[in-house]
Amino acid sequence: MSTEEHRIPEEAGKDEPFVFPAWHNKVPPVFFGIIGPIVTALIIGGVWYYFSPRYTDVGYRPVQPVAYSHKLHAGDLGLDCRYCHTGVEGSTAARVPPTQTCMNCHKQVRTDSVNLLPVRESFAKDEPIKWLRIHKSPDYVYFDHSAHINGGVGCESCHGRIDQMVVVAQAQPLNMGWCLDCHRSPENFLRPKDKVTAMGYTEAMKEEDQLALGNKLKDEYGVNPPLHCSGCHR
Repeated sequence: MSTEEHRIPEEAGKDEPFVFPAWHNKVPPVFFGIIGPIVTALIIGGVWYYFSPRYTDVGYRPVQPVAYSHKLHAGDLGLDCRYCHTGVEGSTAARVPPTQTCMNCHKQVRTDSVNLLPVRESFAKDEPIKWLRIHKSPDYVYFDHSAHINGGVGCESCHGRIDQMVVVAQAQPLNMGWCLDCHRSPENFLRPKDKVTAMGYTEAMKEEDQLALGNKLKDEYGVNPPLHCSGCHR
């Protein structure tokens, strides 16, 4: 057989159209029915979590102009939250303490401390210390500290174990869903009014004891948190 006869089949084969294998028919249903939904769910779940306040806000702890330790003052020394955050029982805001509050003690305690130099300078110049705010509700949200404190909600419920924080960090997401969980079931969080600043109270209470006490205090204090929009968006 000649060389030319061998080439004819090869040249003829090049003109034949490409034929997709049968398994290609399975690609669309696998992609759109299995892979697509899984990837979409992962993306939505990732955005839902990693863009939520529980991830972006919880743990936020900026470097303050003065290294103030709540563990030392509120924990070791046992200062009541209301000594510094005056007005929390009668106003919407907890208020950041003025330098005078710090100097009530530090005129006599650690008067030469280098760490307290910004405090002494602030007092001498009559200029406030520029503390960085950590816990903040959005401007479109109305939050009243006094309503919560007088209703038996402890500082610890929102701010965490402040008495154990050398550097204060945001402990809760403070988002709408988190607030509504409390408004729907306040009995899970209520405590006697003389215990609102007590740290470690939540850990000390058993669940069944908390529910019994919470339901009792809910009626006694007339606690009826709003669930409608205008309760917080005024």
